[in-house]
Amino acid sequence: MAAEQMADTGEEPDRTPPTAAPSPAAPGPEPVPVPPARPLDAIDRDILRILQTDGRASIRSVAERVHVSRANAYARINRLVEDGVIRGFGARVDHERAGQGASAYITLKIVQNSWRTVREQLQALPGATHIALVSGDFDVLLLVHTPDNRALRELVLTRIQSIPEVLSTRTLLVFEETDLGPRPDRPAELA
Repeated sequence: MAAEQMADTGEEPDRTPPTAAPSPAAPGPEPVPVPPARPLDAIDRDILRILQTDGRASIRSVAERVHVSRANAYARINRLVEDGVIRGFGARVDHERAGQGASAYITLKIVQNSWRTVREQLQALPGATHIALVSGDFDVLLLVHTPDNRALRELVLTRIQSIPEVLSTRTLLVFEETDLGPRPDRPAELA
């Protein structure tokens, strides 16, 4: 369906970011080529602000709020997705209410030059929501959400510490979380 038709019907476009298919000759998936970054103008930043606050905002609503046509808003959102500026759309979840009452940051020291291997294994862990390669006293910071402390203990002691490249871990329990995602009362988020 054309952008104009979608804008007129109020239907949402498919906002799934494009992905590259793995090459059959390569041993693993090829990295997705990232286009060079294009500068964002004020309208792009306003669109990002709106979608960060409400990922379910319709094209019509976004267009009205940034004072452009629906076709222009649709094209800009697609460009932001294609350029990799928007990596996806999702919901902010209250993990405790969703049955994931135990949360922890886990720091890991890993074997030098093993980041890619370790990252792949951490991504496969149940409840892993954020992984970062960092500098300082440890190498990796991992955020996990599990149903309870028993599941957290099992995740750390059995799954993470059994990864050969993991030299040590430290678990920091999260007692309370506050999501600081973009809000309308903080307009300078992307300025």
